[in-house]
Amino acid sequence: MSTSSVKPIPEGMHSLTPYLVCAGVAEAIEFYKKAFGAVELHRMTGPDGKIAHAQIRIGDSVVMMSDESPQCGSMGPKALKGTPVSLYVYVENADKVFETAVAAGAIVKMPLADMFWGDRWGHIEDPFGHQWHIATHIRDATPEDLERAMREAPKS
Repeated sequence: MSTSSVKPIPEGMHSLTPYLVCAGVAEAIEFYKKAFGAVELHRMTGPDGKIAHAQIRIGDSVVMMSDESPQCGSMGPKALKGTPVSLYVYVENADKVFETAVAAGAIVKMPLADMFWGDRWGHIEDPFGHQWHIATHIRDATPEDLERAMREAPKS
């Protein structure tokens, strides 16, 4: 049995940590600072001058990042022409964060609105192709509320 005092989950980290790959991670870090108030925690540059690993903090969560590395099969959403993955971010004021992100260069995919599940929510795409859902929880919905809203939703 190990008697190590090293924590299996490092201090300040959560069980699940997003890792974003971007074409131009240095620019992405600057965008996230403007858009989401991110704080840069760490940056490690490889011999080729690209960022091999970086960490930023948005709210209480760390996001790890790196530049694309085609030789390792690591590509960002623009090179892949899309992504099936998105990030859902809870903030104190969705309107303010949404507006700030758009002013910093994000594209509105779905405008902010009060949603049936209890969040004020909107969807943006950042300049690097990553999808972000910005939300503030505004009311607690019961399972019955959710089922009723789904039944009453317009059918496409």
